[in-house]
Amino acid sequence: MEYSIRNCEPLDLPKLIVLCQKHAEYEKADFSPEGKEKRLKKALFEENPKLHCLVVAANETIVGYVSYTFDYSTWDAAGFMHMDCLFLEEEVRSFGIGEILIEKLKQIAIEKDCVNIQWQTPQFNERAIKFYHRIGAKGKDKVRFTLTL
Repeated sequence: MEYSIRNCEPLDLPKLIVLCQKHAEYEKADFSPEGKEKRLKKALFEENPKLHCLVVAANETIVGYVSYTFDYSTWDAAGFMHMDCLFLEEEVRSFGIGEILIEKLKQIAIEKDCVNIQWQTPQFNERAIKFYHRIGAKGKDKVRFTLTL
């Protein structure tokens, strides 16, 4: 299968939002596309972006993405990368693309002097959990809370 991985571009945003919707459905979460394109455009493409995103393109169509931010850990007293989302369309899974995306994130995190990459996945996402264990990641049992404002 032929594909490329590149930085997200403004023209990718409509398809990225569709993939976000699919990702939310996969994780049994609520999602509304309303206003997302404008806000993502600002977060990704302002002078000092709050969000970064790589996309996977196959046959000139975006079929996956990984988004990430940089944060600071009090306990580690160091910066870390937070992988916010990793999603691939069903038809492009099991081709090693996820592992390549993680490797690209590792390179970026090292360049940015991060001590680690952190992320989460729902407990029912057994396929992702197996993948993350296979690449050497360690899980921590925690409960994630959201306080809507």
